Amino acid sequence: MAEVDDTQVKMNVQWMRLSPPRILVLGFAGIILLGTLLLMLPASSRSGVSLPFIDALFTATSAVCVTGLVVVDTGTHFSTLGQIVIAILIQIGGLGFMTMSTLVAIAFKRRISLRERLILQEAMNQSTMEGIVRLIRKVVIYSLILEGICGTLFAIRWSFDMPMGQAIYYGYWHAISMFNNAGFDMFGEFRSLTGYVYDPLVNFTAMFLIISGGIGFVVLSDLVEYRRTKKLSLHSKVVLLTTGLLIVFGALVIFVFEFSNPRTLGGLNWGGKILGSFFQSITPRTAGANTVDIAGLRQATQFFIIILMFIGASPGSTGGGIKTTTFMIMAGAVIAMMRGREDIVFFRYRLLQERVFKALTITLLALLFIIAVTMVLSTTEDSSFLMILFETTSAFGTVGLSMGLTLKLTTIGKLLICFTMFAGRLGPITLAYALGQKKGKELYRYPEGKMIIG
Repeated sequence: MAEVDDTQVKMNVQWMRLSPPRILVLGFAGIILLGTLLLMLPASSRSGVSLPFIDALFTATSAVCVTGLVVVDTGTHFSTLGQIVIAILIQIGGLGFMTMSTLVAIAFKRRISLRERLILQEAMNQSTMEGIVRLIRKVVIYSLILEGICGTLFAIRWSFDMPMGQAIYYGYWHAISMFNNAGFDMFGEFRSLTGYVYDPLVNFTAMFLIISGGIGFVVLSDLVEYRRTKKLSLHSKVVLLTTGLLIVFGALVIFVFEFSNPRTLGGLNWGGKILGSFFQSITPRTAGANTVDIAGLRQATQFFIIILMFIGASPGSTGGGIKTTTFMIMAGAVIAMMRGREDIVFFRYRLLQERVFKALTITLLALLFIIAVTMVLSTTEDSSFLMILFETTSAFGTVGLSMGLTLKLTTIGKLLICFTMFAGRLGPITLAYALGQKKGKELYRYPEGKMIIG
């Protein structure tokens, strides 16, 4: 009996040794809890009445997980204090709490330990610790510069529609939201950017912020240093190629499907149709903003956007989804198999089999997770299957687009969507590593077996 107890104690102690994935899970959970408490303060609401716990939890989770799904309107319900809290949560959630804590450590000239570097490596989805602190510095600098420039452009444009002070506040607040792919807005009545569907400055600035935050900080660093290095890494080439193809193909599909739809593009001129098509193609990169009514889209378009949301942004970015590189590896595996080749080759580089297995694992886990949540929500929520699937995928991909289900969610539905946003922000593999026991490397291999496939 003593041996059993000792074994159990050892297992419990081993589990309590916080690995990088567990630290990330607990860190994000702690920030969400703190944000929930702050948003529940009477001073955070315009009415002076405390927001119910479940709604505060949902809003804090959506902000930290940079999703943008909301159960109360951000612009009309929250006071200036509440809106600032949400903006801070978005910034911490987008850049990562470890990035922010490292920034503080650098400011106080404290040495970054090996353990902290391991956690940063996990948080930034990097394969090596080399140059990780230098990357963190770049992340913060690039973020502040892009948010500052685009926030100024927003402020100049909106100064024609509102008082200058409000325009400046709106400009920088929405720049933070857009760059971090959060999708929160303060225009009231859940309108997002629908009032600016014809406006080229608002559209191009928002699209630039969404793409910049979605391609990942490693790619941003490569692009900034390209004039000096004259080369891009394989990762950056694949990300840029995939992102470009998805945006152009997505805009074409949306343009064709919605061209005559009176509820979306049908009532717009050619300029509005083109801008609307590209914006709605870019926003599933996990941004969550929209310039046309998502609920008014045809079902074919809504299902196509579900696919784009499932793919999501790129690794090491502020966005979610299975990531563009994962999608490209899966597509490359299919093409290689159809051509009878053993290797997946991109830009004359062969990918290791380990990368293929990881991409397959991420895709399958994400699919199973979305299917399970959709099935449960189909029993707890009184809505159509497509609306539930859309909402679930939007939450998992940390996108924030909605067909209107969020406002009608039951308490169980809100909790389930909260967990879905949390899982989507961390990633299925990180969450699995955090909850499971880490196994050592196998010291033997089983004999090869053969199965019939297809």
